[in-house]
Amino acid sequence: MTLNLVRCSALRACGPASLGLLGALLIASGCTFTPPTRPAAATLPPPAAVNSLTLDQYRATIAQRIVERNPSYVEHQRPQAMLRSLVVVAFVVDRSGKLVRSSVYRTNGDDEAEATALATLRRASPLPAPPAKLLNGQGQVEMMEDWLFNDDGKFQLRELAAPQALTFE
Repeated sequence: MTLNLVRCSALRACGPASLGLLGALLIASGCTFTPPTRPAAATLPPPAAVNSLTLDQYRATIAQRIVERNPSYVEHQRPQAMLRSLVVVAFVVDRSGKLVRSSVYRTNGDDEAEATALATLRRASPLPAPPAKLLNGQGQVEMMEDWLFNDDGKFQLRELAAPQALTFE
């Protein structure tokens, strides 16, 4: 705790009863302190919210890079009502943006869609370097992204996807 010296007369005016035992001891010894002022906890965002906002921004940046590097694979219309496939890819990025590893985390078994998802992620590498505060102890960040495939084999990434169509077309 940081100690701030104040005038003894100001502290004595408060009275020992309102200052507690520490205040009474300080008055008796001739020293005083006031605790440093800090914003109320309710006014500060929780640490998880700050980190998740940064992670969300980084996810959007990565999604944009994947789209930019794979324009012929990207669906620009709304995803169809009944998707051909949803492929979730887990991947690890190092501090410089290098794709360390990637694998299919979840799928409906569409081998072609899985291969396309992994290939388009690799084609986007190197990815933008992640913010330092997202890095784990190994200097990496672990992430997931969803590839939403239409029947024609084109995809949108969940991070950037338009709302799905409501009816079958």
